[in-house]
Amino acid sequence: MVNRYRGEIALMVEGRALPMRLTLGALAELEDAFSVENLPALGERFAAGRLSARDITRILSAGLRGAGGTLATDEVAALSFDGGLNGAIAAAITLLDVTFAPSDEGTDVRPPSPPAA
Repeated sequence: MVNRYRGEIALMVEGRALPMRLTLGALAELEDAFSVENLPALGERFAAGRLSARDITRILSAGLRGAGGTLATDEVAALSFDGGLNGAIAAAITLLDVTFAPSDEGTDVRPPSPPAA
């Protein structure tokens, strides 16, 4: 089960939900893969909206590994995504949105606190 408050989403593969999360380590992996110097440059690259199939594979791979998965990038490229190419693209974009998109002003995006004892 994924926890969106932690920045997790699910990648659907053959009816199975695989958790993804862009941790600091996963983001560092993407900085290296995309040859950018920092997180703002990485965000700007993604915001340009011109992602290749290789880009999608790298994003999904980093997200899967960030959530504890062990699949190599070439193994991720060979997966049968629910929804095909569109499903893979939608998952990558959602993962980026959850990671980089600012919260709406006035909206508390934290999970509710437990009641005081």
